[in-house]
Amino acid sequence: MRAASATRNAPAPSRRRARQQRRRRARRRTAFGIGLLCSLTVLGVTAFMVLGDKDGTGSGGPTAQARPIPPLSSSSTTTQKAPESPAPAPTPTPTPSPTPSPSAVTEKGKGTFTIATASGSAVGKGTTRRYRVEVEDGIGIDPQAAAQQVQAILSDKRSWTADGKNGFKLVSDGVYDFTVKVASPDTVDRICGSAGLDTKGEVNCDVGKQVVVNSKRWLTGSPQFSGTLDDYRALIVNHEVGHRIGHGHEGCPGKGKPAPAMMQQIYGLNGCVSNAWPYTAEGVYISGPSVP
Repeated sequence: MRAASATRNAPAPSRRRARQQRRRRARRRTAFGIGLLCSLTVLGVTAFMVLGDKDGTGSGGPTAQARPIPPLSSSSTTTQKAPESPAPAPTPTPTPSPTPSPSAVTEKGKGTFTIATASGSAVGKGTTRRYRVEVEDGIGIDPQAAAQQVQAILSDKRSWTADGKNGFKLVSDGVYDFTVKVASPDTVDRICGSAGLDTKGEVNCDVGKQVVVNSKRWLTGSPQFSGTLDDYRALIVNHEVGHRIGHGHEGCPGKGKPAPAMMQQIYGLNGCVSNAWPYTAEGVYISGPSVP
């Protein structure tokens, strides 16, 4: 009681100074509280920006700074689309012949054949095979001229008679071992197709007792063959007759060397040089590695 009374009884100037001191202390406490609150707020915002939204439940709104996406590592679960593989190389097919004029090649003949009346003496030694030549009607090829050319090919010293085991004789009637048929592409496809062969209107075949010659090849040759048309006709006959006497396909023996007659030269020479004959003029067999 005496303390309170002493304050009330103090002079006026002393009371005013006491009130001012109390107000200053109150203002300092308020300022300190506000400052502390502001500091805590800044620290909270900074922590959020640094730590991010760990739970993935953020609003997805814009951030203060963009962050680069890290490169994918081997442990990443994100998959990348594999680069597309290059298209396989196409399967080799015969190069199309230059487009012949309609008068040169008839795609579909009459389906009937004329037997050449020409005949000749036997050539070669050993087993003699009798053959006749037939040409499909309506394809513009003379049967007699075709027979004479086939005979000249099989009689050549570079042909199969050079082996000393095989002989040939052109006949027009009587018993024969095989026929050389020159036919239109459509007819060739039909005859060869009956034996399960796909000649695609382009190539020849040997089936049954028949060597079947595609008239397109006989009349236009092959873009893969650099020799004369007569030489290409020799290649056709030598290749197919080679099958008849037991020879299989052969490949190129080496760059710059003559292609074997038993090589399918229409599919490409693979570095070899065009050649129509199974033997050289000196009687050496032109061989290559065996292929299917």
